[in-house]
Amino acid sequence: MSEGNSQTSAFVYADCLKEDYKLNKIKYMSLNYTKKTISHFLHPQNLGDIKDADARASVGNMVCGDQLAFSIKVKDGIIKDIKFLSFGCASNIATASVLTEKVKGMTVEKAKKLDWQKIVKELGGLPNQKVHCSILAVEGLRKVIAEYESAAPKVVVKKAVAKKKVVKKTKK
Repeated sequence: MSEGNSQTSAFVYADCLKEDYKLNKIKYMSLNYTKKTISHFLHPQNLGDIKDADARASVGNMVCGDQLAFSIKVKDGIIKDIKFLSFGCASNIATASVLTEKVKGMTVEKAKKLDWQKIVKELGGLPNQKVHCSILAVEGLRKVIAEYESAAPKVVVKKAVAKKKVVKKTKK
């Protein structure tokens, strides 16, 4: 996904998908999406791009054509903001939406350990043929974190060593 007006394109694309959903509810219902998945598809959280992001990364699935781009802002080892752009299906959008909600405010170390099954569980399940979307979202998260870690200056935290003060008692 290119820079520039990618955010505008994402919003236009999301509007097209919402219109498609309204016109083809039967198609979406035949996949047995949960209400939460449909809600995150129609009203995705953290959709967009962070202008002054600490890192950006994109991932894609060549089989289904889904793509995700993440941007992240980190302060003191905590994910302060994360946004995504999507070119994909309802599951792709919903899983990225839930993922960004879950990791915002989380430490980078904990976010790296996030499992795709937790995303599926948070959505109340996904159709078997759509589970790969949660895997792609987690792959994108790990990639943007790796980009951040490779670009961020390494902070070395040293433990302060207290000096012991020796006081000698003298006899009078």
